Amino acid sequence: MVDNVEIPPTHPRYKSLIIREKLVEGFKAGYVVPQGLIAHGRGECFDYLIGEETAPFAKKAIDAAIAALLLAKHPVISVNGNVAALTPGEVVELANIIGARVEINLFYRTEDRVRKIAEILRKHGAQEVLGVDDATATIPELYSERRRVSPKGILVADVVLVPLEDGDRTEALRKMGKTVIAIDLNPFSRTARAANITIVDNIVRALPLMIERAKELKSKNREYLRSILDSYNNDAVLKEAIRYIAERLLKLSECGRVTLY
Repeated sequence: MVDNVEIPPTHPRYKSLIIREKLVEGFKAGYVVPQGLIAHGRGECFDYLIGEETAPFAKKAIDAAIAALLLAKHPVISVNGNVAALTPGEVVELANIIGARVEINLFYRTEDRVRKIAEILRKHGAQEVLGVDDATATIPELYSERRRVSPKGILVADVVLVPLEDGDRTEALRKMGKTVIAIDLNPFSRTARAANITIVDNIVRALPLMIERAKELKSKNREYLRSILDSYNNDAVLKEAIRYIAERLLKLSECGRVTLY
């Protein structure tokens, strides 16, 4: 039940409606911004196009992402309002498995939003949350509030996981020599194309799979992990995602079935 409205599990849009309600709750609580709701709607459109399932190209990217995070010396997971609304527990669990730090980084930054997101992460078990009182460093050539980062976190990170990201910071982080992992349902976005590794999937599906693969790959040696990274090609994965969407739409059009979900 959400806001005294019962959403039956049998509803064909049940999962999607629950995600929407979590974001609305975050908006009412003051840590999700209106622009975040718009961004989610754009992503949901692409989720329809891929069939609201984790496709093979996303699984390839997940393996590469986990390999990169496990090989990293200073991995960091960046969190914004939408991530805090949808997957706070998964962020903390993944961070604990791979030994990453968690940092809040917001485009529409206010101290109130930062503290509310930090509180949510701590409620889900985070022992340390960066980017609250220590966002004293800046990312060069970035002029939004996202430039403000922790000198113990994103500034010194070698690998950064940036779920639900904007393209400007992805490009800026790449210029700093960092490996950037994006979770983005839109394979055409600047973020998807600028990142080293792009997981074209819904974050609510991707993070649980990342946790599962992190548990499995953590026992592997560095040579094995390096071989996963060396065989990964992000441009090829994005092309595969686009072909997957195109072929799926073509099949739907040929059979006369236009419903995407």
